[in-house]
Order: sequence, then C-alpha cells, then structure tokens
Amino acid sequence: QVQLVESGGGLVQAGGSLRLSCAASGRAFVNYEMGWFRQGPGKERELVAHISPSGRTTYYADSVKGRFTISRDNAKNTVYLQMNSLKPDDTAAYYCAARWVNSNNYAYWGQGTQVTVSS
Repeated sequence: QVQLVESGGGLVQAGGSLRLSCAASGRAFVNYEMGWFRQGPGKERELVAHISPSGRTTYYADSVKGRFTISRDNAKNTVYLQMNSLKPDDTAAYYCAARWVNSNNYAYWGQGTQVTVSS
C-alpha cells in the first residue's frame, strides 16, 4: 500500500509556471506507475500525464503536450509535474495516483491540490 500527498498548487497568471510534487510513503515506490490527473469545474476527471516505474516512458494528454513534464525521483519517493505556459483551461484540482506495475487500475490516490490560472 502507498500513501500519496500532493503539494505545490496555487494561483498563477496565464503564462506562468508551477511545479506539483507528490510524495509517496509506503513500500516499493519503484514498482508503481504514477499518474497525474485533473478535474476542472464541471468537467470529468482526465489523465494528464503518466510515468513508468523507471521514468523512461511517459505519456501526456494532447492538451498539455509540450507544456507539462512529468518526472520522478525514486530515491525520494516523489513524482513531479512541471507545468509551464499555463492557461485558464488548466484550472483544476490535480491528483496524483499510483498503480502497481502492469496493473490496469490506479488503486491509490492523493487528496489533490488546487491549481487556479487567472487570465
């Protein structure tokens, strides 16, 4: 089992940057695939980015490709989401999630951190 705690959200102007962090506690962080999700007002939750246990493989939603970067530091049990060129449409609650390697479901979720982008 793993516990996840996000941090780094806040209010930023359009065009600005934020870096979200997700600290994991528990065992075998290196065996988990990690994802960042978001849910904006009136919108469904969507997968923003995903990273493999080694960090060598990443996935990005089209809406953030080229602007967001997911990374992880397995020595620190932490996954990051660097968000650049933020837009008002990026306003959402951001959640990190973990799934056991090769599992289909994200079984563990953080409490979320709010990102608000003003125009």
